[in-house]
Amino acid sequence: MSEPLSKSLSKSKAAIKQNKASLNKPSSSASLGFLASFVQTLKDIFTDKGVVLMLLIAPVIYGFFYPWPYSSEVVNHVPVGIIDYDNSDLSRTIIRYSSASPQLDTSSFINEQAAKEALWADQIAGYLVIPSGLEQQVLSGKAASVSVLGNGSYFILNKNVQLGFLQAISTVSAGIEVKKNVAQGAYLPTAAANTQAIPLQINPLYNKAEGYGAYVVPAVAIIILQQTLLMATAMLIGTWYEQRNHTASIGGWFGRITALSLLSFLVGCFYYGWAFELHHYPRGANMLGSLLFLALFCPTVATLGCVLGLWFRQRERSMQILIFSSLPMFFVSGYPWPADQLPQLLQVLRWLVPTTPAINTSVQLNQMGASVAQVATGFCVLVALWLFYFIGLLLLRWRMAQKDNAVY
Repeated sequence: MSEPLSKSLSKSKAAIKQNKASLNKPSSSASLGFLASFVQTLKDIFTDKGVVLMLLIAPVIYGFFYPWPYSSEVVNHVPVGIIDYDNSDLSRTIIRYSSASPQLDTSSFINEQAAKEALWADQIAGYLVIPSGLEQQVLSGKAASVSVLGNGSYFILNKNVQLGFLQAISTVSAGIEVKKNVAQGAYLPTAAANTQAIPLQINPLYNKAEGYGAYVVPAVAIIILQQTLLMATAMLIGTWYEQRNHTASIGGWFGRITALSLLSFLVGCFYYGWAFELHHYPRGANMLGSLLFLALFCPTVATLGCVLGLWFRQRERSMQILIFSSLPMFFVSGYPWPADQLPQLLQVLRWLVPTTPAINTSVQLNQMGASVAQVATGFCVLVALWLFYFIGLLLLRWRMAQKDNAVY
C-alpha cells in the first residue's frame, strides 16, 4: 500500500510543478512581430467592453457634454443691486444706464444691509452704492465717487459686476464732462472728442467672443485624450498581465502602442474637426501642425500607459489611481495657473507629464495658428518623454522576463 501511495504523491507534485511552470511560462504573444501584435491588440480592444468604453465612447461623450455648460460663452444679465441714497437726477441717470447694460440685471434696495443679505443669499452678485449728496458734489466741481462691491469668490461674475457698472458710470461721467465744456463755450463735437484724448480700442485675439468655454475646453480636451488613453491602455495591459499574456518582443510593443495610438488619434481628430466646430470654438488655424502634434502626443501617452499597466499589474488599479490625477495634471500644466508661481518641486516634476507641453502646444497650433517651428520646444519635450517612457517600458519588460525565467 505504501508504494502506490508514494507514487501518487510524486505524480501530484510533478503535476503541481508542471502547472506552475505553465503559468509562469511566457505566452506565445512574446514571439509576435509588429503587424501581428498590431492586429491582435485591435482585436483585444474591441472585445473588451471596458477598454472600448474608456478609449472611444467616453471621450466622444465628453466632446458632446463637457462644453454644454459653457454654451452661452459670455455671462450676461448678472443680478445686481443698487442702493440710491442721493435720489437725484444724476443718480437716476446712473441707474438707468446700469439697467440698460446687457451685463447687468438690476434691482433696487432700500439700504446697504438689505443688499448684503441678498448677496449672502446668492440672490445678487454685487451692488452699487450711490452716496447722498453725489449730484451736489459733481455740480460744485468737487471730487465724487460711488462704491461697487462684488462677490470675489466668483471671479467671472465679479468681473461682470465691476465692468458693467464701470461702463455705465463712465458713460454718465463723459456726458457730464461734455456738458461742462459746452457750458464754457466749446463746440459740442470738440467737447465730445476731448473726453477721450486717446481712444481705446480693444480687439481680442484668438477668442473673439472672450468666452470661458473657448478658453478652457480646448485645453481640457487634451487632458481628456490623455486620461482616457492612459486608463484604457493600463486596463488592457493589466488584463494581459492577469492572463500571463503581457510579454512581447520590442516589435510587438511597437505594434501594441501603434494600435492604441491610432484609435486615440482618431478621437483627437473628432475633437479638432467636429467638436470644436459644433461649439464654435476657434480651431483649424494650423491643422497640419495639429495633426502632427496628435501623431506624436498619442504614442507618448500610450507608451506611458503601457508602463503604468505593467507597474500596476491589475486591471482595476489603473482606474483607482489615474481617475484622481486629472485635476492635478491640469493644474500643474501651466495653463490655468502660471507655472512660475508653482512650488519649485512641482515646476520640475510637471515636465514628466505629457500634458505639460501638450496643452500649450495644441492651443498654439489649433487656436492661435502658430507654426511648427514656433512650438518646436513642445515637440522636443514630447519626443524626449516618449524615449524616457519607452526606455522605462524596456526595463520593466527585461525585469519581468528575468523574474519569469527565475521562477520557471
